[in-house]
Amino acid sequence: MKLITAIIRPERLPEVKAALFRAGVTGITIYRVSGHGGERDLVEHYRGSDVVLEFHEKIKIQMACSEPFVEPTIKAILNSARTGSVGDGKIFVQPLDAVIRIRTGERDNAALTPVTADEVQRRALAGVAG
Repeated sequence: MKLITAIIRPERLPEVKAALFRAGVTGITIYRVSGHGGERDLVEHYRGSDVVLEFHEKIKIQMACSEPFVEPTIKAILNSARTGSVGDGKIFVQPLDAVIRIRTGERDNAALTPVTADEVQRRALAGVAG
């Protein structure tokens, strides 16, 4: 199991979300965040003064994935978030020691995916085609 965290441009969220759903990833958490990476600082004029905007608005997406979903999740994010410009973001993949579904007490993969990755992806593709 892995915890996948992606930092992306806000305007790419609809494409990334759609790509994740097509890959069979439906359990996602989204945060609005600010950060500073390789992008240039912006200078804006505000009330007669120059203001340096060091931090840029971003979207942070987190997903807990069982092993069959890790590579499809990474590929979905890469293909849908990439613009080719500085500031497209990053993907972080971390090991996940345990997951417990509060409602049922199920643990680990049972708490993440009620059916196999192939089944979810087959359903997602059937929904797109149909």
